[in-house]
Amino acid sequence: MAGASSESLAAALADLETTLPTASLSLARELFGILAVLDGSAGLRRALTDPSREGAEKSALVHSLLDGKASGDAVEITAKLAASRWAGARDISDALETIASTVACAVAEQGAGTASGLSGLEKLQNDLFAFNNTVEGNHELQAALTEQQASPEARRTLALRLVPGASEEARLLIGQAVSAPRGAKPTALVEKFASLAAGRQKRWIADVAVARPLSDGQLVRLQDGLNTLYGRELKINTAVEPSLVGGLRVTVGDEVLDASTVTRLGELRRQLAAQAR
Repeated sequence: MAGASSESLAAALADLETTLPTASLSLARELFGILAVLDGSAGLRRALTDPSREGAEKSALVHSLLDGKASGDAVEITAKLAASRWAGARDISDALETIASTVACAVAEQGAGTASGLSGLEKLQNDLFAFNNTVEGNHELQAALTEQQASPEARRTLALRLVPGASEEARLLIGQAVSAPRGAKPTALVEKFASLAAGRQKRWIADVAVARPLSDGQLVRLQDGLNTLYGRELKINTAVEPSLVGGLRVTVGDEVLDASTVTRLGELRRQLAAQAR
């Protein structure tokens, strides 16, 4: 996915963050259900991605089809996707699949309760890997899970027997992968879902580079400060980088907080160079 489609998906995922803290697994199920409707109608996909139609018109079409048949959140998420720009008709379906699986990952985060959401995501990822490890080493299972003569429900039932201790989030994603692989190998789709879980894990890990080792007291203050700043209990990994000279650099997900002496000197040099022009 590239160009306009990539931008639309990024915007949709950013917007989704406001919904995720209170999202339930039923929302993910509903979104997967809507995905099945889109995948089953090429005409509908074309209508929702037609660049000659206004976004409001395409959004209204979604509401006319889904209002009263799905939750308000599910309908609104789909309507916003329809109002966005897409380079190809299939891209809106791919985006909805990513959003639905992201919701499932977020529910796994919530499952940790007051503890770090990292533990819920780690279990989800481990469950997904366990399924793939079982299937990839057995050619008979691979054939059974991709048998087109078998119903989607039969393939789902077989797949879930392989992971009896898996979380509900993992069972939903595994079931989706084998019942509606959408042209991909089920294990490849499960791997994609695991990658999404891994991406969300980064939100719970702070990689801290320091010029010299921190004392126990400094570590405690750093932990408290970062937890307060991000509103969640982060896992902190520290690494000593003497090249920083002083200060520290904190990386959480895609965000970098840089207070190192080297960075401040670099900024000063850029300012002086700009003034000299």
